[in-house]
Amino acid sequence: MKVTAEKNEKVANMIFASIYPLYMNRLEKNGRTREEFHQVLEWLTGYDEAQLQKLIEEKVTYKTFFDGAKLHPNAHLIKGVVCGYRIEEIEDEFELYRQCRQMEKLIDELAKGRKMEKILRVDKSDSK
Repeated sequence: MKVTAEKNEKVANMIFASIYPLYMNRLEKNGRTREEFHQVLEWLTGYDEAQLQKLIEEKVTYKTFFDGAKLHPNAHLIKGVVCGYRIEEIEDEFELYRQCRQMEKLIDELAKGRKMEKILRVDKSDSK
């Protein structure tokens, strides 16, 4: 599927704090912890526990959330399909939408019981 400017704008204006509990509930139902969820978020965005809490309390939009994030250098290794969108095929002009889908892919993997070492991608060329 193709991302549209309207779809990108809709995601940009979503409030992170309103989606966060939905992610948390899904993960808890699948036996994962808040700590694991936050570890994944910190890996992707650079936000620590206190920063995440502040962003939730401030009810920031996804745009604000990702504008302030320091995306992990290996975020480009997050590939696959989420909600019908192939992450690696999302155009650069819709970077925010791609970042949201990358985060959702990591959450999906966590919910499905994937090992943390696999979720927190290590570039194979880094280990040489």
